[in-house]
Amino acid sequence: MDAIETLRQDVQEGRIDAERLIDLIAAQQRQLQATHQQLQAIRQELETSKQLVEELQKQLPPTANLPEPYSMRSEEKRQEERGQQKPKAKKKKARRGRVKTQDKIAKAERIEPVYPEGAQPKDCYLSHVRTVWRLEKEGRAVLIAYEIHRDAKGRYGKIPGVLGRSEFGMEFLVEISYLVYIMGLSIDKSRQLLAFFQNLCLRKAQADALLNQLSRHWEREFDTLCTLLANSLVVHADETGWSLNSVWAFLSEKARVLFFGVHKDAATLKEILDPASFSGLVFSDDAAVYENFTQSQKCWAHLLRKAIKLTLQDPNNAAYRAFLDQLLAIYKEARRVQCDGRLGDAGRARKVVDLESKVFDLCALMWCEDPTAAGPAKDYCLLIQEVSRMMMAGELFQFVTVQAPVQPNGQTKPVDGTNNESERTLRNAAQARDTGRANKKTKGARRQSIITSVLESLRLYLQNFTLSSVLDEMKRWWATGKSCFTKLLKKMKLALPKGSILDKVLPKPGEQPLPVPSG
Repeated sequence: MDAIETLRQDVQEGRIDAERLIDLIAAQQRQLQATHQQLQAIRQELETSKQLVEELQKQLPPTANLPEPYSMRSEEKRQEERGQQKPKAKKKKARRGRVKTQDKIAKAERIEPVYPEGAQPKDCYLSHVRTVWRLEKEGRAVLIAYEIHRDAKGRYGKIPGVLGRSEFGMEFLVEISYLVYIMGLSIDKSRQLLAFFQNLCLRKAQADALLNQLSRHWEREFDTLCTLLANSLVVHADETGWSLNSVWAFLSEKARVLFFGVHKDAATLKEILDPASFSGLVFSDDAAVYENFTQSQKCWAHLLRKAIKLTLQDPNNAAYRAFLDQLLAIYKEARRVQCDGRLGDAGRARKVVDLESKVFDLCALMWCEDPTAAGPAKDYCLLIQEVSRMMMAGELFQFVTVQAPVQPNGQTKPVDGTNNESERTLRNAAQARDTGRANKKTKGARRQSIITSVLESLRLYLQNFTLSSVLDEMKRWWATGKSCFTKLLKKMKLALPKGSILDKVLPKPGEQPLPVPSG
């Protein structure tokens, strides 16, 4: 405004002539016109962007994830935040309260006395009564009232198959653990199955508490499995992403150990299976974290899948087809040599030399090194180099000469040159990750690691992996004080490490985590 007043005064006093004034007006008009054109261009860009966003929204699938929940309750909360709706008064939930012991006893189907081990009933007196849900042979849940007796020495009778002061037998703990962690069902669905088939009404909080109780009870067994793993002959290892870091599976003839929520790095692997001290054979993919093991067998399935992918991407390429056919023929020949009972160790070793020569000739014939290659051509060059590198390192035919390990249950399972078993073991974990059903906290990851490892390892020790066989094994644990894992550990004259491996790679909430190496 000051500039306009000054200009008006200069015109009135004659300091600016009419020609100079016309020039100033023309300059202002040109500036206004340029600004108007810029505004028009900005409006056009905004309109184009709006149309583009609308088109993209139309292309989104109806089940696409949205950043905000869109339930009625969530919308009501957003309205409250905007001040459009007054917050509703929260209804106070009625307290259920603790059910009296007398009421539980009245609902019990029968009463059974429990005496201290080795004590005579006449020398004992009734101490208290506890009610426990048990699974009968006909497959239904029954509430039993146990009369706990006490002898003159102060010893109490212990209810068989019950952990601590739990109101549920061990059979229900094993059953719900199998449904949740082996079958991959949610806790709610597992509760529904128990209610439908066995007439057991279990609250979600109770099921969660039972899983926590079982994991605490099996912590020492998990450490035993880790020690057996480190002293195995053959280990299949594989890993995949998870809700917390990664899940890592280690499968051997003595133990099947899974770590949920751990880092996928060399420091974690050193705590679980130290390459410097492990003398067995490790089956794995070509990840760099496995490169320091003394004996290593790379997965043939990974190599063959890469070769098959090339033939599908370019079906008319004769080089891709020839490389796949010859590589697959070499692997099949290696399998035949492995299963040939006429060959001894020396004969198989000579056959391995011939197989390595065939791989060398194949890679030399098909060698490709083109720095300008892209797409399938680049993948083809990298695959040939990868196969050649594994052959030079002796990582392709270790499975031909290795002795088939014997499991604790007496079964012998020969190795086949692939890492497919560990990949199948991680399938449930990967599906739970993709559908958002994986644990979000360290406590849940530790619990799943312990329970899953113990249940999966029991497959190696039992002739038939069923609920009844697992419960029979649990009874032997209580009777002898030693699990089947501990018995094997003592037989091999091994000792448990001073600290828990799980505490090192997956510390409890509030503890110092394992440092992650830089880079």
